[in-house]
Amino acid sequence: MIWFFKKKDNLVAKPMDEARSKKGWFTRLKEQLSQSSKKITEGVTQIFTTKRLDETTLTELEELLISADLGPATAAKLVEGIRRERFGKEVTADEIRGALGTEIEKILEPAEKPLFGEYAKPYVILVAGVNGTGKTTTIGKLAAQFKTEGRKVMLVAGDTFRAAAVEQLKVWAGRVNCPVVAKGEGADAAALVFEALDRAVAEDIDVLMIDTAGRLQNKQNLMEELAKIVRVIQKKMPGAPHASLLVLDATVGQNAHSQVEQFKQMINITGMIITKLDGTAKGGVLVSLVERFGLPVHAIGIGEGVDDLRPFVAEDFAAGLTGLDHIART
Repeated sequence: MIWFFKKKDNLVAKPMDEARSKKGWFTRLKEQLSQSSKKITEGVTQIFTTKRLDETTLTELEELLISADLGPATAAKLVEGIRRERFGKEVTADEIRGALGTEIEKILEPAEKPLFGEYAKPYVILVAGVNGTGKTTTIGKLAAQFKTEGRKVMLVAGDTFRAAAVEQLKVWAGRVNCPVVAKGEGADAAALVFEALDRAVAEDIDVLMIDTAGRLQNKQNLMEELAKIVRVIQKKMPGAPHASLLVLDATVGQNAHSQVEQFKQMINITGMIITKLDGTAKGGVLVSLVERFGLPVHAIGIGEGVDDLRPFVAEDFAAGLTGLDHIART
């Protein structure tokens, strides 16, 4: 797994060629998206049995896509794309699935962006998300992968309101053999981040990842805490955080939209990581999130293992979601 490499003293994104070259990843992605793709593939087969594409079938297709958690706006856009190319023509279920895959890839392509942008050391990544999304585990998996690449990584246990989160991050730090900055439950998260920034510079750290609290039920306090953390980072290190990631649980479906809205009010979200795609029929929500918010999807999670978190590839996801082996090129 290569997320970035060094070239002329800069961290530059490297294409994820192995996402396709290793049969295992795409095959597993397709398998883990099967709950999401099944609804689409079976529904399309029921609607289209070699018939002319008319308003009735388009309406049925739009309703199917909405029920598959692609959301009304995204479903309408996908159907409109198919209408332009095929209205009034005889079509088969396979042709419609292929067309859907192509239209979905068009929506997703702009979201396929590397996590690392311009060179910075330490590269500061602020990670946000509601409790239960897999945020702390995601940080641990990223740390393990960065360490494998030879990067010096430091973790910050900034979710000081949950002792379990602090302990979980310490376990990951021990597992991947990287330092973690942590204090007791209820400690000042901003002060902890201030200390971590000093340590990261002193210890020549490449990547500093900061876990944060996710208590949306107490939104005002959370907003103030996150704003304070960002102010501390920016004062201490102008230009940082270099990435502010929102971790979202795919199993919540369209409720993920409200999470993005609320966190965008608190901090400048620069990208998303979508987890738990292996345990849901609501994987289509990723497409609607990209369509609505235009944010990059830096990685997706399809299981518990470290290697089950991978950089997002638009073609692979579009194909997996529609039950295809690849997206046809015209």
